[in-house]
Amino acid sequence: MVRIHASSLNYHDFGVVSRGVGPVRRIPMSDGAGIVTEVGAGVKEFSVGDRVVSTFFPTWLDGEPALYDFATVPGDGIDGFAREIVTLPVTAFTHAPDAYSHAEAATLTTAGLTAWRALFVDGAVKPGETVLVLGTGGVSIFALQFAKAAGASVIATSGSDDKLARLRSLGADHVINYRDDPRWGETVRALTGGAGVDHVIEVGGAATLEQSVAAVRTGGHVAIIGVLSGADAPFNVRMILRKQLRITGLLVGSRRHQLDMVRALNATGIRPVIDRHFPLHEIADAFRYQAGQRHFGKIVLDI
Repeated sequence: MVRIHASSLNYHDFGVVSRGVGPVRRIPMSDGAGIVTEVGAGVKEFSVGDRVVSTFFPTWLDGEPALYDFATVPGDGIDGFAREIVTLPVTAFTHAPDAYSHAEAATLTTAGLTAWRALFVDGAVKPGETVLVLGTGGVSIFALQFAKAAGASVIATSGSDDKLARLRSLGADHVINYRDDPRWGETVRALTGGAGVDHVIEVGGAATLEQSVAAVRTGGHVAIIGVLSGADAPFNVRMILRKQLRITGLLVGSRRHQLDMVRALNATGIRPVIDRHFPLHEIADAFRYQAGQRHFGKIVLDI
């Protein structure tokens, strides 16, 4: 049993609460962080008083992905964390990073782990490589921080000069305003001496994939983790073939991935970027704020 103290908003959560018409028939929110208040007989991994954070796929513990839907995901297929108390199996949580607040821990389940898997599990990023991140949402900010901690260079895009300045303050080596530069894929190549980046964290989907493919080097890696601009668009695959790209689609990660990420966060001291806090009873206002796309980093619910 866990007393939940915080959750955070993701594009996935917005999609769940925006489906169709009428009331949401599932307690929303896939991310939850809090304190263990009771444990059942035989539980050895957690003790009363432990600070924990939820897992996105409680049944995907390790190994290759075998899930293709959200039937086991809190806030979608099962009830989520927009509540004070939950009682769930051990696999529904991991320990939170040692120095994290509940609000900080609540940013990890979806956004943090997606960036971690894209870079280190699927991407195997190495020091000296170059990573392109798109926008200033939670996944992109985590990817910037993780890549810099790994010794990679980062190119970041945004449609706001103010946000670009903040990206530089977080360590971005180069920034591009995509509104002023609609063919930013060519600019990325120019910034890398014509070669292209090693990795792209692709969150945009239909409207950005063509430029992401233009930006990546021959033999490079494009991690498709979002479809913010839509999922369906005509696309010429010739460049993917010519560049012999490795394009991976991924949905968050396993519990093992999260355990590895938490260990790395304890070692590096990386802290998440939180844009704004809302109390739980203002959850609708929090989603309206998210829909306005004014945020930089994560939006948190305090419970």
